[in-house]
Amino acid sequence: SSISFIFILYFTVVVVVKKWSIPCPLPQNGTRLRGTFEVSNSSASDCTPKLFVVSVKSAYAIPTMAFSFLCHTAILPIYCELQRPSKSKMQNISNIGIGLSFLLYFISALFGYLTFYGHVKSELLLGYDYYLLGDIMVMSVRVAILLSVLLTVPLIHFPARKAMILLLFGGRSFSWRIHIISTLIILSVVLMLAIFVPDIRTVFGIVGSTTSTCLLFIFPGIFYLKISRSSLKSVDSVGALLLVIFGVMMGVISLSTIIITWIMTP
Repeated sequence: SSISFIFILYFTVVVVVKKWSIPCPLPQNGTRLRGTFEVSNSSASDCTPKLFVVSVKSAYAIPTMAFSFLCHTAILPIYCELQRPSKSKMQNISNIGIGLSFLLYFISALFGYLTFYGHVKSELLLGYDYYLLGDIMVMSVRVAILLSVLLTVPLIHFPARKAMILLLFGGRSFSWRIHIISTLIILSVVLMLAIFVPDIRTVFGIVGSTTSTCLLFIFPGIFYLKISRSSLKSVDSVGALLLVIFGVMMGVISLSTIIITWIMTP
C-alpha cells in the first residue's frame, strides 16, 4: 500500500541521516556516553568499503534479495482493484512498484553498509541499538516498520489462505468455519515463527532459497516452455531455460550452504 511505502521511505531517510551519527572506526564498547563516543583503536582500513565480500553469509544474500522482490501473490488482487484493468496498465504498475522498491532497498542497504561496514547485523536496525541506544528517530522508524508490516500482511495473507483452502478442500462451497480456522492457523504459524526464530536472516534464507526461487525463476521459465509454441532453440526459449537452470542452481547451492552452516555452527 502507499502508506507502507511512505513508512519504508522514512526508514530509508533515517538510515541515510544516521550514517553521520556513528563514527568510524566504530565505538569500542558499543555505548554512547554523555553524547560522545569512545572510539576504538581499530585500523582505519575497517572503514574502507569493499565492492564484493564473499563468505558463508553470501549464501543468504541472493535468497534474501529474491524474497524482497516476491510480489507475485499481490498481482491478482491489485489487478482486480483497477478501474479498467488491462495488461499494459498492470505492467506499468509493476514496473513502477518494483523500481521504487529497488531504489529504496538499494539506498538503505548502501548507507547501512557505509555505517557499519563489516559489522552490519542481519537486521539493520539492531545495529543502532549498540551505538544509538534510545535514539528517538531509530525508535520511531521501528514503529513505522511495524505498521508497514501490519499493512502489508493482508496482501500476502489473502492469497495464502485461498491457496490453502483450495489445496485442502478443493471446490467446496464457502464456509465461515473453514475461513476462520485457516486464518487463525496461518496467523498463528507466522506469530510463532516471529517469536521463536532468533534471526530473521534464517527466514529470508530458507524461504528465499526455496519458495522465492521457484516463483521468481523456476516456475515462470517452466510455464513459458510449457505454453510456448516456439522452438526450443529460439532466443526466448533459451532464455527461459537458462532462467530455470539459474533458479535451480541458486536454490540448491544457497539452501545447502545454509544447512551446512547450521550443522557446523555450535
